[in-house]
Amino acid sequence: MPNAIITGASRGLGLALARALAADGWRLTIDARTAADLERAARELGRAAEVVALAGDVTDPAHRQALVSAAGDPIDLLVNNASVLGPSPQPPLATYPLDVLERVYAVNVLAPLALSQLVLPRAAAGAVIINISSDAAVEAYPGWGGYGSSKAALDHVSATLAAERPDLHVYAADPGDLRTRLHQEAFPGEDISDRPLPETAVPGLLALARGEHPSGRYRVPVAVAPAGVA
Repeated sequence: MPNAIITGASRGLGLALARALAADGWRLTIDARTAADLERAARELGRAAEVVALAGDVTDPAHRQALVSAAGDPIDLLVNNASVLGPSPQPPLATYPLDVLERVYAVNVLAPLALSQLVLPRAAAGAVIINISSDAAVEAYPGWGGYGSSKAALDHVSATLAAERPDLHVYAADPGDLRTRLHQEAFPGEDISDRPLPETAVPGLLALARGEHPSGRYRVPVAVAPAGVA
């Protein structure tokens, strides 16, 4: 059976994708920082698939190694979904606390690369890495400089890894604005119920997970479209 690691899989987009993969018969290794939320997700997913759930922080090297060891060999799919927004409400760059920015980069850029480095020696032929990006990686929105620049860096990491490893499929996937906790944190006190549910991005992510498209950056709100294509 195909074998996947998904970070940040206790809720939102990560859980929505995990549900779809479980229904398709994937073996899943999932993580999240909150153990109780992760346990609930694992119980649900476990009704459809083999699931290993490890609570922890993706910036912790020991936790990353535990995830890869639990996944076993070979690994067909790595989804780097875990992210942090930074301060809420988000400050302009002129006053952005640099210690917080270091944390944003540690979670959103360095951890996905570090986990990819551990997965690569165990990667199956034609394996897939999906790094969850954002439109803030390519659009300069006031107040989004910390989060957006971290996702821009992740996009470039994805593109460079794809160039270095043409035997793999490496994607930066932009799911658009979704009705998630992270998006709510970006707009404290506002009603975001008009945003699509995370499930709307799953069909496109599944197409990427199957390696149906060349490596690159894609928008995946409903169906896959190369970035820059309307």
